[in-house]
Amino acid sequence: MSGFELVVRSRRVVTPEGERPLAVAVRNGTITALTPYDDPPAAAVQADLGDTALLPGLVDTHVHVNEPGRTEWEGFATATRAAAAGGVTTIVDMPLNSLPPTVDTAALAVKRAAAAGQCAVDVGFWGGAIPGNAAALRPLHEAGVYGFKCFLSPSGVDEFPPLDEAGLRAALTEVAAFDGLMVVHAEDPALLTEPQGPGYPEFLGSRPGESERRAVEKVIAAARDTGARVHILHVSSASCLEPLDAAKRDGVRITAETCPHYLTLTADQVRGPEFKCCPPIRDRGNRDALWDGLASGVLDCVVSDHSPSTPDLKVPDFAAAWGGISSLQLGLPAVWTEARDRGHPLTRVVEWMSARTAALAGLTAKGAVAVGKDADLTAFDDTAAFTVDAAHLRHRNPITAYHGRTLAGVVRATWLRGRPVTDDAQPFGELL
Repeated sequence: MSGFELVVRSRRVVTPEGERPLAVAVRNGTITALTPYDDPPAAAVQADLGDTALLPGLVDTHVHVNEPGRTEWEGFATATRAAAAGGVTTIVDMPLNSLPPTVDTAALAVKRAAAAGQCAVDVGFWGGAIPGNAAALRPLHEAGVYGFKCFLSPSGVDEFPPLDEAGLRAALTEVAAFDGLMVVHAEDPALLTEPQGPGYPEFLGSRPGESERRAVEKVIAAARDTGARVHILHVSSASCLEPLDAAKRDGVRITAETCPHYLTLTADQVRGPEFKCCPPIRDRGNRDALWDGLASGVLDCVVSDHSPSTPDLKVPDFAAAWGGISSLQLGLPAVWTEARDRGHPLTRVVEWMSARTAALAGLTAKGAVAVGKDADLTAFDDTAAFTVDAAHLRHRNPITAYHGRTLAGVVRATWLRGRPVTDDAQPFGELL
């Protein structure tokens, strides 16, 4: 039991078995022992958090880093600093909006080269499925991507076009052959229209919940027929819950996520284009139903869908602005604020934002405070509160829908494989 580099003690360690008073002992970057809080082993560094909760580092499987090509929107250095400040120790980067998009192994190599040496947390990569690249999917899988993202509606960037229904089925057939995972932006383009005005009501009306439901039903049918594993991204409409629940009960290999902004914000709170995202933020009743779907397990996990841009793209109105919400640093306190008020314990938040996201991507060393896991840890003061100031966030451009909002819970410290992640430290995140 000797030779530990680090022991972190807390009376409230969130483990898969619940909150427990423990000392977490780390050797070679791995959690090697869990001992009683009052009887910690010797270690080179000791940290006693007292009543501050100790969580596993969060795993955010839906982050748009945009580097290279659109690095002025975001980048690996800034995105991963924001992640660490928010208690996130692993991100999985989306295959767009970088240039080139990650749709073949050459593009993946470019992405990895751009990320090398910049990352404050661990980073994995999704590949992309677009028309005509089915032959590239297996090589991408063998090169280490965690799955493949596709759109069923226009993505917003010309270099990443959507799949039609036949293209989706062809891609799923290919992915099923090596038991890969397809993650889907599910909106039916036949039900999407151009906003008939500059305001939020017009934008919301242009992307109805039925477009999500119909697309989800198409994905379910294709997954059932091909046997592929599929995951529905950023569910914003509660109308999707019924077909998702039925498909799960029927044995379809399907999971689904939602995002902090759909769980915490409502259409009547929308002020300006910083709230614009696709699919959109909907009404209060819809938000309540999403919480019910999350609590029941129809929705599996919560991820940021951090999709930033430069300020000039978030103007002048909802019809013209880029759609995306910057929230990588704020997901944990945003979700905790609402979860606490709805009676959900911190253990459930960790389940939704760490354990299940790690499982989704197959990150077996992540997602729990348990012996044998990476010592990715977050000290979270769930009794504190703060008011969001976009200018003080770590992501590249000072825009967020949460600006001025008071949130519960403050991240006090983050460790990656047992090493503290601080602003003045050289980045030591790994490319997974």
